[in-house]
Amino acid sequence: MTDDKDVRGRIVVGVDGSDHSLIALQWAVHQAERTGADVEVIAAWQWPASAGGFLPYENFDMSGVTRKAVDTAVASVVGDVDESAVTVRTTVAEGYPAKVLLDAAKGAELLVVGSRGHHAVSGLLLGSVGLHCATHAPCPVLIVREPVQH
Repeated sequence: MTDDKDVRGRIVVGVDGSDHSLIALQWAVHQAERTGADVEVIAAWQWPASAGGFLPYENFDMSGVTRKAVDTAVASVVGDVDESAVTVRTTVAEGYPAKVLLDAAKGAELLVVGSRGHHAVSGLLLGSVGLHCATHAPCPVLIVREPVQH
């Protein structure tokens, strides 16, 4: 028989370096503190369609740049959190962000994303990745909006 303390839930959160994704990460970490879940931070990247065939991209380490950005984001949010209370793991993957997040969310308790991220079209109420995750996720999805400033 398994002790409930040995079975931890998992919260998956998408991070792209935007303010909205950092707010989502902060929410996910605080929720994990309350529930005892682990946090899995996912950062996905892909080459723009127009990048194909251009030599300057050949030696550019997009995975390394993304890893550094996500590590910085995690350190800024998780820095003051008791490490014994929350386990945070990061994954950097090449691929369409929504697909990468949906794959990571299989078996998770919750998928958390910001309402908008780095996107070519600004001003959208809900980004395309968030919308895709909300309609196709294998688990509940929380879309965190930026707090209203009064």
